[in-house]
Amino acid sequence: MIFNSFEFFVFFCVVVGLYYCFSHHWQNCLLLIASYVFYGWWDWRFLFLIFLSTSLDYFCGLLIYNEPSKTKKHHYVLISIIINLTLLGFFKYWNFFSDTLFSSLHFIGIHPSFTMINVILPVGISFYTFQKMAYSIDVFRGKQKPTHSFLNFALFVSFFPLLLAGPIERASALLPQIENSRQFNKDKFIRGLNLIFWGLFMKVFVADNLAVIVKQIYGNKNSTGVEYIIATWAFAFQIYGDFSGYTDIARGVSKCLGIDLIHNFKNPYFSIDPSDFWRRWHISLSTWLRDYLYIPMGGNKTSREKTYRNLMVTMLLGGLWHGSAWNFIIWGGFHGMLLCIHRFSKNIKIVFMESHSSIIIYMAKAFVMFQFICIGWIFFRAESYGQIKTIMYHIVTLSSIPIGQAFDLLGKVSFFIAIPFAVMLFQILKDNWVIWEFDCKYIKYVDFRCQPLYLKSFLYACVAYLLCFYGAKAQSFIYLQF
Repeated sequence: MIFNSFEFFVFFCVVVGLYYCFSHHWQNCLLLIASYVFYGWWDWRFLFLIFLSTSLDYFCGLLIYNEPSKTKKHHYVLISIIINLTLLGFFKYWNFFSDTLFSSLHFIGIHPSFTMINVILPVGISFYTFQKMAYSIDVFRGKQKPTHSFLNFALFVSFFPLLLAGPIERASALLPQIENSRQFNKDKFIRGLNLIFWGLFMKVFVADNLAVIVKQIYGNKNSTGVEYIIATWAFAFQIYGDFSGYTDIARGVSKCLGIDLIHNFKNPYFSIDPSDFWRRWHISLSTWLRDYLYIPMGGNKTSREKTYRNLMVTMLLGGLWHGSAWNFIIWGGFHGMLLCIHRFSKNIKIVFMESHSSIIIYMAKAFVMFQFICIGWIFFRAESYGQIKTIMYHIVTLSSIPIGQAFDLLGKVSFFIAIPFAVMLFQILKDNWVIWEFDCKYIKYVDFRCQPLYLKSFLYACVAYLLCFYGAKAQSFIYLQF
């Protein structure tokens, strides 16, 4: 069951219809049952896995908190981490490592006669595993008190809007909302519906239409460098529309249920440096990697060389988290290299790099950074190392197509990215008053929330028209595979 399906629409209406008829305790019971139905809709056999891992971390949290010995606390948190990583490693990386082993053996002339088992990847395991691990670690660090209610903890782990593809919520933010009573709030419910509507638009109109263009070009070995460049720009907005669309739907569904989730994207394609990009893209994952991997390794509080090492290790593991394939590791290493270069450049006082006062400089830096991000997306999107080399060769040699054909392709891409680009542009200008050329009081003339009802209705009608008549055939969300 995916968000952009008719089954989910019926499921959501039934859950919301019953939800506010119950008291707080029964609301949580309903949500837990709904979450397990939602997860079991994909493959009911993995319900036992999520229940087992939930039980493990629930009891580990209590044992860590109640144990007076720091040594034993350390043992319990290690048990939680090891079992969680073992389950994640087996289900997510078994096929990758077994295929790599077979390829290596064949390369040196050994042809094993035995066959390796093929393991099915449980949807969402990367997300809920990291969420549970953060809970156990925070209890160990004394930053989080464990919940004594198994019902509440199980709902924290399996809450259906974020179960399959995040965001990765912290217990300190989500558990109190689960534990406290929730009443119907008309304004929050309407904001939730708006987020669902916008998320569907980003997914069905933006991402799924761009996916057709990207697949056509990346799947054709005869594509030219210009086509690959335009297709990579298209993929940048495809994956943004796909993942941010999923997150907005998840946030909207949660708001309708009286629960707020983290804002996972903040105009990432207007980042001005690599560090800024990771403060804006997949925020729940980047902050998780920072708090539970980068900082424990020493962060930037060590020597310069160790800081570079910490950055590279964090991003390589972040790339591996995304998928069990070498292209994701290369993608993570590329971003690690960008972060290291950026940190090195901060030690060299470059006036141009430090100036943010001019909107022209800001946009120029954002444009350059976007091109580096797109280079990374080539590694992410490519299906093999050979395809990466082919794409890079054509881009570097800049093999071209007739100018009319190039403009036609660019026009198609621009049609689908125009609205999200305009929204991001306005938000980045509004949030950076230092480059905003008008006084704050004039913002009301361009802020959507301040517009009269008739204008809002017209804009909604335009978006609905694009969604209904230009929306592509429903496709699965990209991040469900991670």
